[in-house]
Formats: sequence, C-alpha cells, structure tokens
Amino acid sequence: MAAEPQQNATFYQYKLIKKWTISKLWFWSYLSLPIIALIIELFYFSWESIGFWLLSFPLVLWVQFVISRSVLIMTVNHLRKRWRFQFQYPWIGYLPDQYMGYTIFRRVLLHTTWIGLCFTAVLFMWLPVSFSASLVVWHLWLCIPRLMILVRLTRQRKDGMLKLSKEDVSYYIS
Repeated sequence: MAAEPQQNATFYQYKLIKKWTISKLWFWSYLSLPIIALIIELFYFSWESIGFWLLSFPLVLWVQFVISRSVLIMTVNHLRKRWRFQFQYPWIGYLPDQYMGYTIFRRVLLHTTWIGLCFTAVLFMWLPVSFSASLVVWHLWLCIPRLMILVRLTRQRKDGMLKLSKEDVSYYIS
C-alpha cells in the first residue's frame, strides 16, 4: 500500500530573531546587588536588617507567585501548567519552563511588578523601614532580568515566543 501524502499536516517553524547570552560580567554584577543593598541597609538602619533581609526573600517569592498565578488563571488558565518555580540563576521565581508567548509573559511580568510594588507601598506604613526596603530590593532584584527582556524587545513583533534558559534568552517568531 502506497503512503498517501499528508495534505493537512501542520509543521510549526519558528525563526530565531534575537538571542542574548548571559555574560559573566552581568552575572557577577547582578549577583552582587543584594549584597550591596544589605550593606547599605546595615549602614543606614541597624543589625536587625539582616533578619528582615532574610525574611523578605521568601515573602517576595510567595507574593510574586500569587500574583503571577492569579494573572495566569484569569487570562489563560491552560497555560499555568507550563509555569513552575525555577531556582537556576538568573531565573529565580515562578517562570515559564517551556516556550511562552511574549504577550502573556509581558502581561504576567507587568502585573507582578506593579502589584508587588503597590503591595509593598501599602505595607510601608505598618512595617519597619528596613523591612520595607528589603521587600522592595528583593522584588526589583527578581524582576530586573525579566524587565531586561521587555526592554530588549521593545521594537520587535509582539506575536513571538520566548524561551528562557540558564545560559541565554531566545526570541522566536513563526
């Protein structure tokens, strides 16, 4: 029996548009930011800043998880299975583990960034200043690599796909 050609077969072809490798200089400078922030907090506040600094990291991770997951559930419920916690530098937090649409990534990131900052601003009245500063520093530190992706893709088509890996960031269009 002769094989029939598949007329209705769909092949997805993606074209690589941009690829950024994570340099060692960026790696070490980004890694040193929380340590510099801790030294500044210790200088301006007190030794209790170390405790607040350590406590604020898991709190910020949890707040970002709740916001990101809520945005995914409200917008595209089926895509939340493609997101998981990652602890490989520089991708720390709740992020996509597969190819992800740029618009969804941007929506989740912007909501997470702004709602997280508003959450910290609301709590600023009741929390010690060093704890609030630690929350802001950790929140921005976790968002900086993701925001850099948005900055680098400002003039690109918005219908592409992102792939985050430990060594680089790739942007594809179909």
